[in-house]
Amino acid sequence: MLKEALNTHKLPEDCSTYLRLLHTCIPNNLLSGVKNVHSFIAHRRFAFATRTTFHNKLIHMYVKCGSLVDARKVFDHMKERDIFSWNTVITAYRRHGCPQEAVTLFHHMQQTGLQPDQVTFASVLPACAKMGALEQGMHIHQSITEGGFLSDIIVGNALVDMYAKCGIIEKARELFVAMPQRDVFSWTAMIAGYAQNGFVEKALETFKQINSAGIKPNSTTFASILPACAKMGNLGLGMDIHQNIIEGGIFSDVIVGNALVDMYAKCGNIDKAQKLFDRMPQRDVISWNAMISGYAQNGFVEKALEILKQMRMGSVKPNSTTFASILSTCAKMGALEQGMDIHQSIKDERILSDVIVATAMVDMYAKCGSIDKACELFDRMPQRNVVSWTAMIAGYAQNGFVEKALETFKQMQLAGVKPDSTTFACILRACAKMGAFEQGIHIHQSIKDRRIFSDIVVVTALVDMYAKSGSVEKALELFDRMSQRDVVSWTAMIAGYAQNGFVEKAVETFKKMQLAGVKPDSTTFASILPACAKMGALEHGMDIHQSIKDTRILSDVAVATALVDMYAKCGNIDKARELFDRMPQRDIISWNAMIAGYAQNGFCKDALKVFEIMKHSGTHPNIVSFACVLCACSHAGLVDEGCTYFNHMSNPYSLTPTVDHYVCMVDILARAGYLESTLNFIIKMPIKPVVVVWTSFLGACRSHMNLGLGVLTAMLLFDLDPKNAATYVLLSNIYAEAGRWGEAQMATDHIHRHGRFMQSWRNWFGR
Repeated sequence: MLKEALNTHKLPEDCSTYLRLLHTCIPNNLLSGVKNVHSFIAHRRFAFATRTTFHNKLIHMYVKCGSLVDARKVFDHMKERDIFSWNTVITAYRRHGCPQEAVTLFHHMQQTGLQPDQVTFASVLPACAKMGALEQGMHIHQSITEGGFLSDIIVGNALVDMYAKCGIIEKARELFVAMPQRDVFSWTAMIAGYAQNGFVEKALETFKQINSAGIKPNSTTFASILPACAKMGNLGLGMDIHQNIIEGGIFSDVIVGNALVDMYAKCGNIDKAQKLFDRMPQRDVISWNAMISGYAQNGFVEKALEILKQMRMGSVKPNSTTFASILSTCAKMGALEQGMDIHQSIKDERILSDVIVATAMVDMYAKCGSIDKACELFDRMPQRNVVSWTAMIAGYAQNGFVEKALETFKQMQLAGVKPDSTTFACILRACAKMGAFEQGIHIHQSIKDRRIFSDIVVVTALVDMYAKSGSVEKALELFDRMSQRDVVSWTAMIAGYAQNGFVEKAVETFKKMQLAGVKPDSTTFASILPACAKMGALEHGMDIHQSIKDTRILSDVAVATALVDMYAKCGNIDKARELFDRMPQRDIISWNAMIAGYAQNGFCKDALKVFEIMKHSGTHPNIVSFACVLCACSHAGLVDEGCTYFNHMSNPYSLTPTVDHYVCMVDILARAGYLESTLNFIIKMPIKPVVVVWTSFLGACRSHMNLGLGVLTAMLLFDLDPKNAATYVLLSNIYAEAGRWGEAQMATDHIHRHGRFMQSWRNWFGR
């Protein structure tokens, strides 16, 4: 119809008529209509067709119809451009997910000498925020200051949002406080900034202040604060906010509804999440994603897959986030089989080339231990972003391939991809795990160069790395300089003290953490309890036990295991067993803690009973389990049982004994007086006997007064570890107990006089 009207040739030549025609195309998204009108005007060469104002309108129409390409063609052919021209295309590129092009256009605009206005800054700053382009954002901030736009509330809001999204939350806060006036968008930007940067308590505190300031929260405010409640697991506050939403009459808003579903699901109330989901007047892909991830995160992977099927049967098509969400849960649960099913669904949807989906696949396979498959997918990715590289680095590190992690980190930089805070945190953890502290120091310098030193995740990883390297003072220096600390930061410092033997400092830091109002989590407790166990600080341990009860995380298997271990090592074996029996679930570490606890407290037969119960429960023993059992057999003098358990390691459990197991066997045999058998056992060991093996054997020679073997063993020990004073003492005692006081007095000279026999001993063993 429009084309026919144009072909009548009866249309006037004034601009307003054609603008009205163009406007009729917008509601129905008629791109072809806009093109027809544009073509007709160009063909007729109307005078108004060369005007800047008309071109601006035309650009606006093309953008409204979603054709950024046509809008850009008009823009590029303009002889003159005004501020509106530039603002329209900059805003269009930013809104259409092309932030880099928006920033590039902004710089071109400045090069023409045209001064940006409030609209320009309010458009380009979100583009910087989207990219995390802090340096460019800071330059724009300077231009804003020079242009006198800092007091403009819209520009101020965009600056606060940009700094917050780039992780510079202190600068965002500084600007927020300095704003002459604030509206709901100002407060929402600050709340979202805190929440996104991990300062959940600050986000909640700021949300409470918004009401005091007389500002009414909007749907975006609620959608920003509810994820903070979800992250903290603060269901009570989330329910209060839910009530505010109902009273505000914005429950029907799909964004708010999605945030509520997500909050209830993440706080563990999946039934409430489902009820809200069912009552939503409209749902989008985010609604379905929230429900799928909610079931998955609460351990109902099968139910999540069922919801995914319902979604695919309906009118809403799964997107990359849908699959990434469920794959993430499969990764956390180690659910490789379900992950492979999702992989097949992704192939069916033909979105495997999507960088988000492919990255989630890499992460899932890596976290499920299938590192070769992860590497294969990573190598086949047509494009990789910083998250993809980080997933591969983390995968290598988590599976023990730390050298590969460091190598991939270098390849990432050579590929021109800049590491982000998560990448640095992953590689620093890899350095800590490997003991590659020199590389860790170099990475620390890179972090300084990148100006992301204030990022809480990065600094926490640095604290952890330095603590694990033994540089507790450096770790403390970084920790003390942190402007904000979360539970992970405090836990890293506590663990650092504990791992380096500063147990009192660990307990002291734990108390400071509580005084600072930071609630310990399961990892904190699992770090501090071993420190109490190590120093036998039962009273401290009992106080921490009470704190655990208050936080209601006693059901956490790692925490419960740490409590069992603490009570056992502090000598309260009955309390340890009581807690062990009440555990709703146990892993191999829990069983080993109980077995070791009995063995260390002299209840060796009880240790063996627990070991047998563990086997019958379906939990397969590991090398630590056998080390605990052999230790118990050694203390109790159970030779036959010890030999049986040692043989069971290879058959039926296919475990390779380590030096610790061989030391236990030498101790078992030698303590029982089977010195010749012990010597034969040592000779046949597939690994080279270490000093502790021979020292154990020498102690047995002394106990059973076997002077000949004792002297020979002492000579070998002098060869292996000549500075070990314990060997001299043991040899002297052997001579003394044999009544050979002269030799006891001159034990050292005696050893040196038998150098030739010593060489014969070495030749005999061929070592």
